[in-house]
Amino acid sequence: MANIGRVLIVGGGIAGMSASIRFREQGIAVDLIDLDPEWRVYGAGITITGPTLRAYKRLGLIEAIKTQGCISNGASIFRFDGIHLQDLDEPALEEGLPATGGIMRPVLHRIMQERVKELGIDVRLGLTVSALENVDQGVNVTLSNGTSAFYDLVVGADSINSSVRTIAFPHMSEAVHTGQGCWRISIARPPMLERGEMYFGHQFPAGITPCAKDKVYLWMLTPHIRRERHFNETELFDNLKANLGPFGNSAGWIRDNMQLTDWINYRPLVAVLQPKPWNVGRIVLLGDAVHATTPHLASGAGIAVESALVLVDELVAAPSVNEGLTAYQERRYHRCHDVVETSIAVGKLQLEGGSPDQIGSMIGGALHRLAEDF
Repeated sequence: MANIGRVLIVGGGIAGMSASIRFREQGIAVDLIDLDPEWRVYGAGITITGPTLRAYKRLGLIEAIKTQGCISNGASIFRFDGIHLQDLDEPALEEGLPATGGIMRPVLHRIMQERVKELGIDVRLGLTVSALENVDQGVNVTLSNGTSAFYDLVVGADSINSSVRTIAFPHMSEAVHTGQGCWRISIARPPMLERGEMYFGHQFPAGITPCAKDKVYLWMLTPHIRRERHFNETELFDNLKANLGPFGNSAGWIRDNMQLTDWINYRPLVAVLQPKPWNVGRIVLLGDAVHATTPHLASGAGIAVESALVLVDELVAAPSVNEGLTAYQERRYHRCHDVVETSIAVGKLQLEGGSPDQIGSMIGGALHRLAEDF
């Protein structure tokens, strides 16, 4: 890789770990830092679409995901009260590749963390960057513990509230609220559930994703009402249970069997696609730091892994670092724009009371485009 011997990855989430793995496989020395001293991840499950599975296959992690997650060939569509409408069978994108699936987010992170450790990547926790200075052929970095070092490349993969973006990219802005909020609960698998389920016809769209043999997560989208404080555990439980009141089938089972001890979360949805350029000198952004999206296409993790693969591959192929970084953002911008803007548009249509056919057509069109190789 031309003129790159040592890389700093800021952020140990999906994007940062994907880039770390790919760089190390190319023989590049990688330092990975993460602000959390325990390198934890919170969350329920994650839906893994065909394109996301394809990206993880190219990262070499598909077998572990298949073993520790839950693989399916599609989903069942219900009216919110439990009346079955249709089954959606999803074809696999490649021979030997599962069609779709789900996995608990902490399990997915553990799979990736184990691969990072296997490759001998230097992981340092409880750290972020406090200053970045582009110099000839690299970046002078000051870390939050006061130490400094020189790197040939700095990759800001430190999430939607990126410190790297704040320091080095003044032309970019914070993510904006979309007007919706997302409820999630991680719970035992309903006995009648055979594969993923989606519920339409109610003002609150919902869905259930199997993430293991005995575990699922349910998501529900509602209009977001700004509050002065976060919901406490009892409020989370009571509000989600009430929202699920008219739902039937597996969603109704979850309503009737959910407990205060189940993991329940609510967060307002925000999104932003940052304008180009995505690099300033040898500092470049990746993942949610540059293309944060909502869950409507279940593709946030997928495009993060794709972007990591493309970043490294373009740097490998290019005659210079600058040309590689330019090729990376040119190759990724349109696809990420499609995901972010379509997701925002779907949410807006849901808030306006759009028909399931309208919404389904918009989602289906985007997923068809995502099936094309990246």
